[in-house]
Amino acid sequence: MFQLAIFDLDGTLLNTLEDLANASNWALEQYGLPVHEVEQYRYFVGDGIYKLVERMVPIQCRNDAELLMKVKEKFDTYYHQHTKDCTQPYDGVLETLDVLKNRGVSLAVLSNKPHNFAVSLVKEMFGNRFSIVHGQREGYPRKPDKALVEEILTFTGISPENCLYLGDSGVDMQTAKNGGVYAVGALWGFRDKQELYDNGADTVVENFKDLLKFFSSDC
Repeated sequence: MFQLAIFDLDGTLLNTLEDLANASNWALEQYGLPVHEVEQYRYFVGDGIYKLVERMVPIQCRNDAELLMKVKEKFDTYYHQHTKDCTQPYDGVLETLDVLKNRGVSLAVLSNKPHNFAVSLVKEMFGNRFSIVHGQREGYPRKPDKALVEEILTFTGISPENCLYLGDSGVDMQTAKNGGVYAVGALWGFRDKQELYDNGADTVVENFKDLLKFFSSDC
């Protein structure tokens, strides 16, 4: 059984897709660029804000560093004000986190979302349930770099074989495998089962409460 659970944020703990799409489309509109349907953003997010901006602008604009930075700034401004308009935890998340915490499981968040947004959202939606929250930080690599998982393992003093990582994308599964921890794919998130297995998932779960089977009551 595992003693530490590391979670991705967007598409795993929280359904943030609509707010991300709205902020992205608003930023695009400010420069007369074409917008996208909400569902398309499932395949744009997951690799950090810079990759999101690069993917959502037209192909011919992706080498225009000045434009990309301007779009990012517009995104940041809008998203800061509308982070929680539609965002909610997925079904069963709050109850399951409470059970895990009561069982003595250490809980951490590891996201490619900008750190300030990640910290703010986790505090607002989950209170003090998580002892560690790491978003994408200046001067640090982003997922799937193994150093991010290793940092959490060092802080908690828990070995890789006693850690589970839950995420909804191929990047998440790569992060888990690179860090030497057990990779669990979330089927309710932004990507599909095939992507999860193609990128190293050890198993997948259909709902959040399924996580309980990995943790004994005396962790």
